[in-house]
Amino acid sequence: MRSELVYSAGLKIENRFLLSATVMRVARLLHVKSGRTEDTLNRVFTDVAEGRYIDLIFPEVAPPPVIDELVVAPLV
Repeated sequence: MRSELVYSAGLKIENRFLLSATVMRVARLLHVKSGRTEDTLNRVFTDVAEGRYIDLIFPEVAPPPVIDELVVAPLV
């Protein structure tokens, strides 16, 4: 059952790292100590699959620095 939830949530957040980070963050916020962790995770995966908790802001990617051409001195 959870594999279906992970698959449907993965359709919303395709990057697996971001999916797991989002689910972990939300599960920590929503988990009640008297409840089962499995139930909280199932609820979070269902919520992500429905489109909640997807307001991710990606940072700007800086271009890599320019590498100068390699100068090779001839062997004398």
